[in-house]
Amino acid sequence: MRTTEESEGFDGEASNTSMISGASSPYQPTTEPVHSRNVLGGIRCDMDYLKSYFGILKVVEVLLSFIGFICIETIMLCSPCGGVYFFEFVSCSASVVTGVLLLIFCLNLHTKVPHVNWSLTDLVNTAASTLFFFLSSLVLACINQRTGAEIAAVIFGFLVTGVYGINTFLAVRRWRRGNGCQAAQTSEYTRARTASRGEMEARPELA
Repeated sequence: MRTTEESEGFDGEASNTSMISGASSPYQPTTEPVHSRNVLGGIRCDMDYLKSYFGILKVVEVLLSFIGFICIETIMLCSPCGGVYFFEFVSCSASVVTGVLLLIFCLNLHTKVPHVNWSLTDLVNTAASTLFFFLSSLVLACINQRTGAEIAAVIFGFLVTGVYGINTFLAVRRWRRGNGCQAAQTSEYTRARTASRGEMEARPELA
């Protein structure tokens, strides 16, 4: 009987000792869920953006730029070739850059890099593409040998210039609207800070 009680006492002391050692141990099991850091987990195709004005315009810009690039690439002989090379560079660069921006906005990748002003980036791209497509199409229209490929490239060049121009106009409006909202939030925050500071000066016991 005594042996049984002593064994029970030893078991109780052992359990208490394990609880104390477990409580003092720095390696405690955690109950917090472990979130997998999957950066690509939030990537999805934003169909709403593709159906918006900016999405449709970007799809049209990529298609027209690529068609113009194909037309200029079919020219085998040119004299002089300055206008052909200029249009080739502009159409290739515009289709690649606009295509990359289209993918970034469609897959919501711009939300992964919030410190970049994507509205301003899109505005700069569309404005530069409008200017360079207009210049390259005008040069190619003035300096060409009247071949079918050159005429087609000029037509697609002026078409995509118009599309980029519309996109630039909408991008300017969006950028101004975004800056206006940011300025309103900043002024409201400044007004609240000023009011709070005035209240603290009026009631020094709150300090």
